[in-house]
Amino acid sequence: MLILLIVVIAIQFIQPVPNKNGQVLETDITKVVEVPKDIQGILKTSCYDCHSNNTDYPWYSKLQPGGWWMASHIKKGKEELNLSEFGSYSNRRQQSKLKSIINAIDDGTMPISSYTLIHKNAILSDGDKTRLKRWASSIKDSLAIKN
Repeated sequence: MLILLIVVIAIQFIQPVPNKNGQVLETDITKVVEVPKDIQGILKTSCYDCHSNNTDYPWYSKLQPGGWWMASHIKKGKEELNLSEFGSYSNRRQQSKLKSIINAIDDGTMPISSYTLIHKNAILSDGDKTRLKRWASSIKDSLAIKN
């Protein structure tokens, strides 16, 4: 039991690198396409923690192995879509990511249930879903015209 306690205490000192640069990059989606304030609010509340370079960490993220699990989710989320680097994507990839946002909302796969279980404010209302899908579709269509 003592060894287990020592291991649990020891792993608390092995913290993942935080995903927080504190800046809004020039490639952030809000800098490269028109994002109304209500959509910005939805994205920041429901998407940015896992899909940007700036995660707001809750207190429990400092407890291991939970912090490692969160870091893994954030890494995977950013690999799929990084809203902080959206402007660095090609026009075609931007359109694809916007379509993926629409599909994820329709499928109910985003935000993920393990996130909304703890972050109740991240749950998308029907109105949020409609507004977000309408916005993503209009931006995707405007990007297609540029192509």
